[in-house]
Amino acid sequence: MSKIAVFGSAFNPPSLGHKSVIESLAHFDQVLLVPSISHAWGKEMLDYTIRCQLVDLFIEELSTKNVVRSDVEEQLFVPNQPVTTFSVLETLQKQFPESELTFVIGPDNLLKFGQFARSDEILEKWNVLACPEKVKIRSTDIRSKLAHASSIEGLTTQKVAILLKELSAY
Repeated sequence: MSKIAVFGSAFNPPSLGHKSVIESLAHFDQVLLVPSISHAWGKEMLDYTIRCQLVDLFIEELSTKNVVRSDVEEQLFVPNQPVTTFSVLETLQKQFPESELTFVIGPDNLLKFGQFARSDEILEKWNVLACPEKVKIRSTDIRSKLAHASSIEGLTTQKVAILLKELSAY
């Protein structure tokens, strides 16, 4: 039975904090990065398509080769409705019926996990792993620096930084 880590995030944009979490998941057979298409708590995010481009560039620069982007949220999306973690995991379990899924969350979401839709059922059916960033860089830091036309070097990967600079030039 393969073991799959499901790392859902806004990836708004991907940061070296995300990278440090992914590196700690190297023991999984596969790591699925799941960009949020419609945030359950109404968080403002860059366009989903842009964030997917950023995640793809981010993955290209990772040294771990067991990482792929999943478009499961895109498959589940209904306008004006959040895509829940439960529905993501349920759909992925159908796509990977012979695999053991582990939902990976950051410590910030661990404290709010009881607010997740059907959180008790998630805990019954799947593993949940709280995985802190070893590098304390948040997407918010990157957005703030971009807003002030400051350098984002050392906050994300090189290709992501280049695309973000191009996008912020508009």
